[in-house]
Amino acid sequence: MRHAVLLLYVLVAGCHRGGAGAVPDDQDNQAAMAADHAMAGMVSNEDLHMRLTPLRPPAPGDSARAAEVLAVMRRELARYRDVRVAEAEGFRNFIKAGVAPIEHFTKIRWAFQARNGLDPARPTSLLYQRAADGGLTLVGAMFTAPPQTSDPDLDARLPLSIARWHQHINWCLPGGPLADARRRWSETKNGQPVFGPKSPIATAEACEAVGGRFQPRLFGWMVHVMAFSDGDPWTAHHH
Repeated sequence: MRHAVLLLYVLVAGCHRGGAGAVPDDQDNQAAMAADHAMAGMVSNEDLHMRLTPLRPPAPGDSARAAEVLAVMRRELARYRDVRVAEAEGFRNFIKAGVAPIEHFTKIRWAFQARNGLDPARPTSLLYQRAADGGLTLVGAMFTAPPQTSDPDLDARLPLSIARWHQHINWCLPGGPLADARRRWSETKNGQPVFGPKSPIATAEACEAVGGRFQPRLFGWMVHVMAFSDGDPWTAHHH
């Protein structure tokens, strides 16, 4: 759980109400469990639990700006194809290995620096795909922005005509003490999960009815840029 709590603070990029040095309480730990679920690629009810930035009409210079981001990523991040190099430089996988289809190796210092803008050579996380034999292949990177960042500011980081940022929204988390909350994550009703990103619950009233704690928004803005994978590098907006 200690690693999940740290991941929570990284994902909000220093914008959490307690600050980076605060001691987390039970609610923080429960939100950190949600971070585990989000990063593990478990979002399925995207219409209910994910907000995407609007796709803007192309503006002059958008394609050139996006191409420059890709060029810098492919030049500066290629050395991390060897995950041992990434680990030696401070990237850590905070989620249990093998849980997520795309594994996030996160560098805390760069996550906090992301509050001030997007540096294509300094992503919050490197994205690796795990093969059947256990090997990891670099496929891209995740960039983050504070939750209050406006659409124009996100567009200044990456053109919204090309890249779509996302937020995790409308989550019902298990209520009660931490031990009970951890146990309740596996609850189901009518064959569907009661809590988390696969739940059909997306309102405060429905969440309260099952004894949950409603979170209208988790974490800040995120965007995946699959600069090292086949196909369109801009289409992987979710986990």
